[in-house]
Amino acid sequence: MRPQLDNNMEEKYNRARKRVEALKGFYYHLITYCLFIPFLIFINYNTYWGFHWFWFPIIGWGVGLSFHAYHVYVNNGIFGGNWEQRKIEQFMREEEEQHWE
Repeated sequence: MRPQLDNNMEEKYNRARKRVEALKGFYYHLITYCLFIPFLIFINYNTYWGFHWFWFPIIGWGVGLSFHAYHVYVNNGIFGGNWEQRKIEQFMREEEEQHWE
């Protein structure tokens, strides 16, 4: 009984660690966005203010940042942790069934 408990705790720890890594990646992405966008606006302002090209990276990078936030905060994605666990269990059941046939 004890090894199973340790196994469950280790699984919970690994899931929590993956979640923290995903959050850390999102925060790095957000900080990078917040630092570089003003820099790009500054470059655009100092070179040629007649064409505001800085909107393209703001929108493009913003869309990517939005998807990243959605993945981290709302959904684990199509292939998230729950999907992995279900697939592992499915393959283990299939292998067990084939073994007995």
